Amino acid sequence: MFCSRCGADLRFGPVPDEERHRLICDSCGFIAYVNPRLVVTTLPVTDDGKVILLRRGIEPGYGAWAQPGGFLEIDETAIQGAVRETVEETGYVVELSRLVGLYSRPQAGIVVVAYEAHVIGGEARTGLEALEIRPFAPEEIPWGGIAFNTSIWALRDWVRSVRPDVDLSAAVEPE
Repeated sequence: MFCSRCGADLRFGPVPDEERHRLICDSCGFIAYVNPRLVVTTLPVTDDGKVILLRRGIEPGYGAWAQPGGFLEIDETAIQGAVRETVEETGYVVELSRLVGLYSRPQAGIVVVAYEAHVIGGEARTGLEALEIRPFAPEEIPWGGIAFNTSIWALRDWVRSVRPDVDLSAAVEPE
């Protein structure tokens, strides 16, 4: 890796006054901090209480189910990004109602924000990112076919809050 300031090689190692090893440029002293990226998602809910999921058309998770979402852009708020990603991936326009949870995956270098949202317009539209779009009642969620642990965690938290009577024994993360 190269320094974004001077172009010299970066090395990973101890840095004075830092508790962790970091990427540092020995030429100019720049420290390159590597931070997780923010993923913004929604759990779009229909008027009859079903959550809309999409069958992913891209990797990672090709063919598996997930909520709409993606990386936050630099020029938008988390709410704007979540709404934009939902429209892009599903065709549905949503209004966010509450935060469901915040989920960290250090292995993937991401932090996922999941909002409950109500569908207020648009219509289902598949495309490059979504092979299929379908609403699921809380007891119908295809737990064994969910793409990501963060999706399982968000869906599980959402179901617990709206239908605590639903059996979540199948809502386990793959090993």
